[in-house]
Amino acid sequence: MASTVHGIHHVTCIAGPPQRNVDFYVGVLGLRLVKRSVNQDAPDTYHLFYADGVGTPGTDITFFPWPAMEPVQLGIGLTVEIPFAVRPGSLAYWQDRLAQAGVATDPVETRFGELTLPFRDPDGLGLALTETADGRDWTPWRAGPVPEAHQLRGMHTVRLWERQLTPTEMLLTQRLGFVAAGEEDGWRRYAVDGGGSGRLVDVREMPGERRGRWGTGGVHHVAWRTHDAAEEMAVREGVAQGGLRPTALIDRFWFESVYFKEPGGVLFELATDGPGFDRDEDMAHLGETLILPPWLEPHRRDIEAVLPPLTMPT
Repeated sequence: MASTVHGIHHVTCIAGPPQRNVDFYVGVLGLRLVKRSVNQDAPDTYHLFYADGVGTPGTDITFFPWPAMEPVQLGIGLTVEIPFAVRPGSLAYWQDRLAQAGVATDPVETRFGELTLPFRDPDGLGLALTETADGRDWTPWRAGPVPEAHQLRGMHTVRLWERQLTPTEMLLTQRLGFVAAGEEDGWRRYAVDGGGSGRLVDVREMPGERRGRWGTGGVHHVAWRTHDAAEEMAVREGVAQGGLRPTALIDRFWFESVYFKEPGGVLFELATDGPGFDRDEDMAHLGETLILPPWLEPHRRDIEAVLPPLTMPT
């Protein structure tokens, strides 16, 4: 059997001011800042990682704060929404919490039989909360501001717009291990590794839509889980055989990565489950200080000089 991915590893997005980003994702959504680092390819900007209590793969949304960038232009070739999983019965709590924080929400929808509350972050990034009883890898953040029963439990799915469905579907099903799992209101759902929360992707064919453009409030890339580098390279080989051009293996220190654009233009990443965010920090103190991978450590003084200070919400 060909190697497959095992669901969502993380989703990386583009933000505006970094302090506003921290205030929202920690202070409002109750995620834990598990790594405070820099974009390894552009170390004059932060790379902020938010997740569950221990940084479990599949719970991690990350941000490059580029406040000078223009807002995202939504369109084909982009991930347009990130729904998070919450336990059944949590949406009433979240409607109240978001309202108290001044966050507008859309009406609750039913998607593939699951209640879903759409809303946007301060930069306009499309988010949603989906009630699901599906089991998944997740550890609560007991010191967080949201009660454990209502905490975000990781990405439930990701939603993509494509000009043509078929090329993307062929990649998902022939190279990454997904199977068709339903169709509703123009959306096609695909599931991998048995399906369930965190192992889904929704794709909508939008032949008349303009091409999207990265910007603040947009998704930069979606990363898919692989157990280790050997499995990752096997999946990479399948992607290359499918006519795409994946990068070489790149060491991101907390995981290893391969990047490629799927046929419709969405940037995908393959990422290993380990070594993990506690490789260079004590688990009890994740995200409290600026952490650099070893090859950037000699440049710490110059890097720190250009990064704005961050204050954790109380």
